[in-house]
Amino acid sequence: RAVRAIGRCAIKLEKAAQRCINVLLELIQTKINYVVQESVIVTTDIFRRYPQKYEAIIATLCENLESLDEPQAKASMIWIIGEYADEIENADELLENFIDSFEDETAPVQLQLVTAAVKLFLKQPDKTSAHEMVQKVLGLATDDASFGNPDLRDRGFVYWRLLSADPDAAKAVVLADKPTITDDTHKLDKDLLDQLLARIATLASVFHKPPEAFVTRETQLAGMDGNGEDEYTEFDEDTPKTTVSSTNNNNTSQPVAPPPPQSGEVDLLDMSDLGFSTPAQQPQSEPTQQTLAQGLLGDNDDLLFGGTSTSNPTLPKRQKIVVCQPSAQSGGIGISAAFELENGQPQLELVVLNQSQRPLNNLAIQFNKSALGLAPAKAQIPFIPPVPPNGGSSPAVVPIVANSNMLAPTSALDPSTTTLTLQVAMKNSDTGSIFYFAVPVPFEVLFSPDGAVERSTFIEMWKSIDDSLETYSTVSDLPTGPSIDAASAKLQARRAFHVARRTVPNAQGTEVVFFSIKTLGPQPHHFLVELTFKAGLPACKVCVKTTSQPFANLAKTAIETILRAP
Repeated sequence: RAVRAIGRCAIKLEKAAQRCINVLLELIQTKINYVVQESVIVTTDIFRRYPQKYEAIIATLCENLESLDEPQAKASMIWIIGEYADEIENADELLENFIDSFEDETAPVQLQLVTAAVKLFLKQPDKTSAHEMVQKVLGLATDDASFGNPDLRDRGFVYWRLLSADPDAAKAVVLADKPTITDDTHKLDKDLLDQLLARIATLASVFHKPPEAFVTRETQLAGMDGNGEDEYTEFDEDTPKTTVSSTNNNNTSQPVAPPPPQSGEVDLLDMSDLGFSTPAQQPQSEPTQQTLAQGLLGDNDDLLFGGTSTSNPTLPKRQKIVVCQPSAQSGGIGISAAFELENGQPQLELVVLNQSQRPLNNLAIQFNKSALGLAPAKAQIPFIPPVPPNGGSSPAVVPIVANSNMLAPTSALDPSTTTLTLQVAMKNSDTGSIFYFAVPVPFEVLFSPDGAVERSTFIEMWKSIDDSLETYSTVSDLPTGPSIDAASAKLQARRAFHVARRTVPNAQGTEVVFFSIKTLGPQPHHFLVELTFKAGLPACKVCVKTTSQPFANLAKTAIETILRAP
């Protein structure tokens, strides 16, 4: 990779090309097999980038033919010999070394040999050895034994007929000027490049175009007209995702690990005194808010939107994962952990393993700053009775709150991340041992109980968010099958609040369901969700729309996780 990086520098930076060539020559002089071969490969690209400029190094390359045993390196060297056959006096002898083992070579090497032999003949037509070589090579390429490789056979016949019918035409074709290699790294507009990077897993990154350039978006959820009815235009089911052009919400979910401590942040290393104040408990949502949300999903909502009310399913417990193995640094303490939502309160559930020689009475806990400002509601985890030594274990629960003092810049989030990670520090109060670990945070655990919005508000929010801020995916093999009600109930149980359900006109059996989501914390993020179902299919299309782009993939992944859950 280092050698190839040198080659890329030579191609991209013309002023540095000579220096790169000198470095490659020094590497070739080492006679190290794999270094020589990589140098030959990158030199081929340099010759194409700067034709007729660095041919002086060809002699050095030719001196190392015996070092070449990789097909790509052989093919590159053969290309160089054929391309500069008129400048290499013994080009025929060099090619003969490869032709002797023609039948044993790989297809790329054979193809290059055929072309190089024809180039040699066209550039040195008066040379007897060139005549003999081209006949030999074309004979091998078109022999019955080569029928296993139609590309080789076809190329041989094309060259043979060209040479037989019109040598001048063959020269014009085979020896035509080739386009130089160019570096197009910075040719994309920066805004377009940012969009393509945000959609790296979609067709947009393949076509190098934004989705709207090749996807016809026709779905529109319009505001209510004077008769209280909505306009809803049919969309093309075959397009990657429908677009609702008349609503708004924040939808950009992407999990990202918390950044390292910066100036003013909590220093996880400074735990000699864990008497810091306990973060203030965030006020819980009033029951009336829950009642309003349930009302939105209940019978009145069914009358308005044609949906069917479904009771919330029981939420399964997540399996705890080992986040800290017992070690000397942790003082023999091991931790398994999982985030859960219990009675509307996010909490970190632990299983503490004590492999030390003494009982464990208390652990102090502290979080690093994170994008959502999460903090433990209590700084101490007492164990009554103590966790027994030599393999004893005990469960523990740490309620989670959101604190503005624990917020980290969202700019540190990687938009492509699908997992949010929380950095945790613990201190064994009995021994003073301090240890660290990271816990993945399911984004759906952080959905707020007051995320419900009125239908008119949802529409205005959707309208206010540009279509470019939409994130898409398809969830197949839904455990709930083709049941829209069952899938919706799972989302409602995780605080994704139902807004509307509509049948798409002129698209038989197609329905869309809309949800609103809001995250906990001092700076909540809003997400608008559209699910598209086709009758009888256990799958749905997911669209998340938000202005909080660093969190877009996180929200989308959370929706997918909820839908795929048993």
